[in-house]
Amino acid sequence: MQIKYFNFLKLSFIAFISLGLHACSGDDEAVEYTADFTYEIDGENPNLVHFTNTSKGDYLYLQWDYGKDAGLGAKESDKTSVRSINYPLKGSYEVTLLVWGSTNNSSDTKTITQTIEIAQDDPDYSGGNLIWSDEFEGSAVNQGNWTFEEGTGDNGWGNQELQYYTKGDNVSVANGMLSITAKKVNDNKAQGSYTSTRMISWGKQEFTYGRIEVRAKLPSGKGVWPAIWMLGANLNSVGWPACGEIDIMEYVGYQPNVVHGTVHTTSGSGGNGNGGSKTLETAEEAFHIYGLLWKEDALTFYIDSPENVVHTYAPVVKNDSNWPFNKPHFFILNMAVGGTWGGAQGIDNSIFPQTMEIDYVRVYELDN
Repeated sequence: MQIKYFNFLKLSFIAFISLGLHACSGDDEAVEYTADFTYEIDGENPNLVHFTNTSKGDYLYLQWDYGKDAGLGAKESDKTSVRSINYPLKGSYEVTLLVWGSTNNSSDTKTITQTIEIAQDDPDYSGGNLIWSDEFEGSAVNQGNWTFEEGTGDNGWGNQELQYYTKGDNVSVANGMLSITAKKVNDNKAQGSYTSTRMISWGKQEFTYGRIEVRAKLPSGKGVWPAIWMLGANLNSVGWPACGEIDIMEYVGYQPNVVHGTVHTTSGSGGNGNGGSKTLETAEEAFHIYGLLWKEDALTFYIDSPENVVHTYAPVVKNDSNWPFNKPHFFILNMAVGGTWGGAQGIDNSIFPQTMEIDYVRVYELDN
């Protein structure tokens, strides 16, 4: 009787240990998943490709390499959004998707690579070598290119503007597009009554000379003041306006369909800046290229084509006072609300939210 009872206890103990070991072994195993994606070339734009993640199973993150010599992007937890990528030049592109398994360990990853064939050059491609671009791929702003400036700035960023710039809360990246959205917080029309975004490439992407093109669609309504512009990278040492300011595109909502290009220097700044304007009937309804030809002797602002000139700045005698444009400058993308110019005719609180959409920022070498 005692022997039987002992054997029963022994068998029970062995079964318990066996079950425990099996359970522990299962916890350490990576959960099965597969990495896969599909793609479709846009029916209207043969340079635009739409990528859809079709990976299955239990996994945490995605990382895309779109075959444009930029390498793997940041980890993305968004598994469902379609990624729309523009390829400006014809050719073959090796696109890779890397998927991180549930253990979030580099040994627990899977990849798939497919070859994308682009049959022709993008008709918007400007010629000359593309030095740098941000096509706003993926689902987040590339922190290697941009920094968010926060707060209300000194004297409303120097212009009595009313928005508070957030650290990315008012910006999104989706379907190959950057969206900067100004939102209303309250109806007080005071500093902090609105939020928006201001992105700068200072210390990350700076350039001297080139052909610069930014494709964008502008917001509408009284009180908005979007801008695509550049400042000298020596801003901290020489200050503004000695560093130089190049306003590739400025727009004030109370003056619909009029686009401005302006230069600010020590010899003329603020209301005395040197600039020009052009009527553009579809500025708020359609995307347009806002361009700059930046040469050693002149700055030429244009819309859609260099033949459609907005303004040319080319002082015959150049000095530190009127030509700080022989040094590196960085980009700024922002949308202000109110201010000395944007709010000159008040603010219509019924228009918000308002969004400026940017398809890309590109810098090319100058044609010989």
